[in-house]
Amino acid sequence: MPARWFAIVALLWAAPLMAMLPSVDPAPQTQATPATPGQTIADTQDEGADTRIAERMRGIFSELPAFRNVEVAVRQGVVTLTGTVPQAADVDRAQAIAERVTGVVTVENALERDISVDAGLGGVAGLQDRLDDFLALLPLIGVAFLVALAIAVLGYLIAGLTGLWHRLAPNSFLAELIASAIRFVFVVGGVVIALDMVGAGALMGAVLGGAGVIGIALGFAMRDTIENYVASLMLSLRQPFRANDWVLIDALEGRVIRLTSRATILMTLDGNHLRIPNAQVFKAVITNFTRNPQRRFQFDLGVDADDDAVAARHLGRETLAAMDFVLAEPPPEARIVEVGDSNVVIRFLAWIDQERTDWWKAQSRAIPAVKQALEDAGFGLPEPIYRLRFDPRSASVPFENIADAARGRDEPTARTRATPTSRSEEDLRPANEIAEMVDQERREGGEGREKDLLDHSRPVE
Repeated sequence: MPARWFAIVALLWAAPLMAMLPSVDPAPQTQATPATPGQTIADTQDEGADTRIAERMRGIFSELPAFRNVEVAVRQGVVTLTGTVPQAADVDRAQAIAERVTGVVTVENALERDISVDAGLGGVAGLQDRLDDFLALLPLIGVAFLVALAIAVLGYLIAGLTGLWHRLAPNSFLAELIASAIRFVFVVGGVVIALDMVGAGALMGAVLGGAGVIGIALGFAMRDTIENYVASLMLSLRQPFRANDWVLIDALEGRVIRLTSRATILMTLDGNHLRIPNAQVFKAVITNFTRNPQRRFQFDLGVDADDDAVAARHLGRETLAAMDFVLAEPPPEARIVEVGDSNVVIRFLAWIDQERTDWWKAQSRAIPAVKQALEDAGFGLPEPIYRLRFDPRSASVPFENIADAARGRDEPTARTRATPTSRSEEDLRPANEIAEMVDQERREGGEGREKDLLDHSRPVE
């Protein structure tokens, strides 16, 4: 018999037996109950618990002015809050208080902010309270103000000891800076102590923090001004020049009138006022022509390439040495510096005393004297020679005709040398017109009478 037929017969035979057996329910499936966060809720409630919770909350809210209009209802541990509160933040505050009471299951918060006109006018009462507090604080504020004033006055008294600060500081500018710093420190210290006395520590921190931020912003915005102020301080300490010194600051030349807290004032050799910011002066290369009374002048002359350059050099040096305004020590010099296209360049150098001889006048007299001596000795001082080449095919005018026309003219007369005038009476003393203008300017004060930081009692750097 096939196997499938055997299986069918077995099932038919077992079916009545299975129908006679009692029915059995399937095993129940277990489900995980999620843990409830917070406090576990009891399955029973004590009698009178809702009443106790409501009374407790009403007692708490009655002590807080903001919750006097709050109504509390409790049923099965569920608290319902109704009514109005003056501020929006009081809504969350009331719920937080209710949740802290023992036995509360949850809170239904139905509070609203009171936006009626009467409630708005209720803020006036708060202002009245603050005004009352302020009036009560007035005696302490007065005492704090007197303390701050006393500290500030003490600072001004200490800063007013100008004689002491002038003796300690190297110059008046630094002495004034020290006095200003003392006044500032004492005033700020008095304000800080006064704010601490009235309990305004938060305000004090805000003021100091704001002052720091403002100071940083001003530092960036006034960087050039601060740099110029610091440069003025450093120049007043270093004293790089004196009044009426003839100086060259980078490419700016003139005599010093005064050094102020903002700029160095010069009088140019044309008689004009020149103001240079001290920051630029502090970083500049300064040449002082007045510090050393001995000053050297120099000039170049070129002799013919066929002449004896060494002999010309000795002759020019002897000519300089023979001049009464040229110093014997250091002696004058002559140096062959260059061989040009048609000459040999000789550089002549000599020293003068600027206190007795004007530098420009000395150079103006020495150049023609050496030139005259060389020419008298037969040395040629050739001019530059240029060779021009012309193409006859491109010339518009025949050069032969020009040459023929030139032959018909009279021959030029020999060049005559003008007889030099006597130089014995020539005044070589220094020209002091600019120096006299500077002295007059300093006597009159000039330009708003700015304080001069130049100190003649201190050595020049």
